[in-house]
Amino acid sequence: MTSQTRTPNPESQPPARTAAGAAQERPQVLPTAEGWEQQRTPEGRPLLQFASPRVKQPPQHLADLSLEERQAKAKELGLPAFRAKQLSTHYFQHWTTDPEAMSDLPKAGREELVGQLFPPLLSEVRRLKTDDGNTIKFLWRLFDGALVESVLMRYPGRITLCVSSQAGCGMNCPFCATGQAGLTRNMSTAEIVDQVVAANRLIAAGELGTAEHDDERVTNIVFMGMGEPLANYKRVMNAVHRFVDPVPMGLGMSARNITVSTVGLVPAIRKLADEDLPVTFALSLHAPDDELRDELIPVNNRWKVDEALDAAHDYYVKTGRRVSIEYALIKDMNDHAWRAALLAKKLNQRGRGWVHVNPIPLNPTPGSIWTSSERHVQQEFIETLRAAGVPTTLRDTRGKEIDGACGQLAAAE
Repeated sequence: MTSQTRTPNPESQPPARTAAGAAQERPQVLPTAEGWEQQRTPEGRPLLQFASPRVKQPPQHLADLSLEERQAKAKELGLPAFRAKQLSTHYFQHWTTDPEAMSDLPKAGREELVGQLFPPLLSEVRRLKTDDGNTIKFLWRLFDGALVESVLMRYPGRITLCVSSQAGCGMNCPFCATGQAGLTRNMSTAEIVDQVVAANRLIAAGELGTAEHDDERVTNIVFMGMGEPLANYKRVMNAVHRFVDPVPMGLGMSARNITVSTVGLVPAIRKLADEDLPVTFALSLHAPDDELRDELIPVNNRWKVDEALDAAHDYYVKTGRRVSIEYALIKDMNDHAWRAALLAKKLNQRGRGWVHVNPIPLNPTPGSIWTSSERHVQQEFIETLRAAGVPTTLRDTRGKEIDGACGQLAAAE
């Protein structure tokens, strides 16, 4: 596909640009879908799906319920309430749904009970591992045949799992593989949680690189897999509670080690700020100017850059938690130094110390317009932000060789 270029609109650029800089301006590549047809409204705008289609949901699982609801369920099944705590301990502490491992439960009826409260949610279709063994991508089949992916990554001192929250995605961003087929459905709370439990089970079996210590498990969770997390708000929040609630109510993780990302659903960002959960909030911005972001992130047609940044700043004010700005650096599209200057200006207008920018080199595809910025361009972008006093860190992307990095999750068999 032939890439499109245009001359940047001078009105959208900060006045600080010099004449010499303008003369040396690189071309402006326009976002365009490649290899697939972007769904559009009759008016020609990218089609956005905020609500999940009305489809059958998976059977209820223990992880869908709070501990009190599990106790009520146990009584409904004719069991004493304390059985709910025993079952929860097996799942959230020992990461098992094997009735043979639950010897503290009466043998009579044990299999039937486990079958009722732990219906199979994720069926592993494929597992891809990097050469060093430190990154694993899973392809899961859900109960209705929908496919999702999650990525497990070992870093020094931590283990991170990138989880999916929807099968497909309705945000219709032209550079993201996940959204090409639109939104299939929201994932249930338990389907989200079960990705973490499955990862913990694998880590305990010694299948993720070289262990640093005994009793390893997932320490960090990022909602940056398939789907727009804040478009599945209720189930994602329930899953976060399962992650942070103490064992056996949940997994006993730190809320500060959980990152919830969004492309900019402003009302949901404001709702998240009122949750009293100190999770890390990440805004996937990718462009500081509405002219480009309208095309790059279609939801920007509803909530503009400044609205999204205002909501992000309010999240910081209410929670005291520093916000992350995710910014995929795409060659000749959004990586110009003047955009870094504009981004810094907009962030600094809202104060200092509230935000951290994570530029991410886009994962290159041969012959595509969607390719990573050149190294010297990445460095200029970063230095421009830092010179303006904005903390900036080039993010390490894992799993490119197994199509497990940002924007690559397509859930194809």
